[in-house]
Amino acid sequence: MVVGVMRIDIRLFEVHSLKQKRSQLSRLLSRLRSKFPVSVAEVGLQNIHQRSLIGGCLCSASEALIQSVFSQVEADIEASGLVEMIASDFEYLHYGENLQ
Repeated sequence: MVVGVMRIDIRLFEVHSLKQKRSQLSRLLSRLRSKFPVSVAEVGLQNIHQRSLIGGCLCSASEALIQSVFSQVEADIEASGLVEMIASDFEYLHYGENLQ
């Protein structure tokens, strides 16, 4: 079993209050959850109006599949035009590889 974890640092446009930020993030996170088999949430920079850190995870039998899905998530975020992606990184945790 492989667990993939992603972190994406984003900048939001035209946000002047935390209420506006929550609204935009809610739309973005709902969109990602509906299009991809990932769990996503805001995990950092909650009190900064125009920045956010999004965390996501996916469990699979293959690291290649997780990497493919995470790349599609990145591409979708960039193509949305809702935010600017500043940085992203992935980590993979392998469990039970020798239990066959």
